[in-house]
This record gives sequence, structure tokens and C-alpha cells, in this order.
Amino acid sequence: VFKKKSVAEQNSIVLAWDRLMESRFAAFRNCIYADPDELKRFRQLMVNTVLATDIFDKELQTIRKNRWDIAFRKIDQETESTPEDDVNRKATIVIEHLIQASDVAHTMQHWHIYQKWNERLFAEMTHAYEHGRLGFNPAEGWYKGEIGFFDNYIIPLAKKLKECGVFGVSCDEYLNYALENRREWANKGEEVVAQYIEKYCKETSEDEGGDDKEGGK
Repeated sequence: VFKKKSVAEQNSIVLAWDRLMESRFAAFRNCIYADPDELKRFRQLMVNTVLATDIFDKELQTIRKNRWDIAFRKIDQETESTPEDDVNRKATIVIEHLIQASDVAHTMQHWHIYQKWNERLFAEMTHAYEHGRLGFNPAEGWYKGEIGFFDNYIIPLAKKLKECGVFGVSCDEYLNYALENRREWANKGEEVVAQYIEKYCKETSEDEGGDDKEGGK
């Protein structure tokens, strides 16, 4: 499916596009684009934006990094471009980083918000593992995985948001929260993961026990 590339993201694109093309959204579509060229541009932008949330595809990451470096003149591009091309490239890469930030927004907010959504993701993935839908136990690498996530993705992303200035003065706040959450996790993460495991295993045992009781009636 989808040549095993960005499967979840491409599936989301297909579902969203099919829904958008339904007759009941005709008026809405007219607000988005007025001619085939605008439609093509909108779809291209949507695809690029959603695929930007795939943080595991190294090839896509390299492409986005090169586009960022060109847009913000960290490296020279090999071919000449017009001022319009430069503006469009910068707008595209900023939008991509906006949706990336939205995808992991909890990591750049207060510790309690980060904890809330981190626990929910842990519970969801552990549930998938327990029911054979995930090939590894997330508990085994959750602590170190979060540290690597902050170091290799969240903090660099927050720094890029600050560099492009898309959120104004709030960019400093997001970066500071990311750094603080990283420090808190390094100090408390192992204890937190232990609490996650205890809570989830307890809930799982209770559920299984309830099933056994129902079966005995």
C-alpha cells in the first residue's frame, strides 16, 4: 500500500481529499480555489504539508532540510530562481514546519500538558502492542526515546520556528518549554514511565478480569 512510503500520511490525504470532493462541499471548494491551476497548487500544498508530518522517512527529511537551507540562504541553490520562486519556497517550508509543530505541540507547552498527551500516546501504543498490532513493547525504550525525540527533532524544530519568526515573540516561549520539558524528562522520566506501566497494566488486568467474570456467568 502506497509503496510502503508514508502510509499513514498518504492514507489521511486520500480520505481527506475524497471527503473534500463530496458534492456538499462544493461551496467550500469554491472558496479554496477558482480554477484548475489553483486546484493543482492547493493539492500540491496539501500533500507536501501532510507528508511533512512523517518524521521517520529520512529521504523526505533530507529534502525538507535542503529546501529550508535554500529558502533561508544557508546554502546556494544550483539553478537560478525568480523572486516569486523564492517567496513560494519559503512559504511552503514555513507551512510544513507549522504543521510539524502542530503535530507535536504538547512538547512545546507546559510540563503538565506534555505529560498528559505523552501518557495518552504511551497508553495507545501499549494497547496496540498488547493486542498484536505493534511489533515492539513501547515501554522498553520510552524513556530514552523521548530524550532522543527532544534532542533530534523537537528542539531543532523549535529553533527553526524561532529562526523564521513565524510565531513572533511566542517562538522563544515554545523553545524554552521544549528545553525545560527535556530537562524535566531527563530527571523524572524513568519514574514517570514506571507510573505509566503500573497504571496501564493495572487497567489491562482489571479489563481481563472483568471479561473472565462475564464468561463465568
